[in-house]
Amino acid sequence: MRLQWRVMYCACAALSLCVLGCGESVPQRNSSDPPIAEAPPAKQPGATTEHVRPEMPSSAGLVDPDAPEEFTATDSGLKYRILRHGTDNKPKRSNAVEVNYHGWLDDGTVFDSSYDRGESIEFGLNQVIPGWTEGMQLIGEGGMIELEIPSDLGYGPRGSPPTIPGGATLHFLVELIEVK
Repeated sequence: MRLQWRVMYCACAALSLCVLGCGESVPQRNSSDPPIAEAPPAKQPGATTEHVRPEMPSSAGLVDPDAPEEFTATDSGLKYRILRHGTDNKPKRSNAVEVNYHGWLDDGTVFDSSYDRGESIEFGLNQVIPGWTEGMQLIGEGGMIELEIPSDLGYGPRGSPPTIPGGATLHFLVELIEVK
């Protein structure tokens, strides 16, 4: 019983010291002191870099009401969010796909868009940048995905002049029309 009282006394004493500031005084500010700048928020590990999203094409399909706001990252560094679930028919690396897409850079510059051309495009997943190959395997026919592709899964340090600079992060909105 005495031990319990001692533990409780020590806990209360420690709490009192914390409440009193451990004996340190807090300096008072004068109105003539310069304003204190707020520290920028700490960057969370794995947080997505902010980027400018351009206006999406009006011909793009609907997004699921429960589509996530946050991106998910894969082991390779690809970031994605599934905006509309498709069927269970997902492409493999060896498949060709028919898609509509809209691609832009971090500053919002649109560099390519099948929507703007008014026609979908078909290609083999083994014929495109690694970020596309990986990302398209995450959704099924009829699905829509937003991809954030780091440079090493895109065009790397060389870029794709004149539109895509070296080291660029690529952003895509993609609708998977058909797996072939």
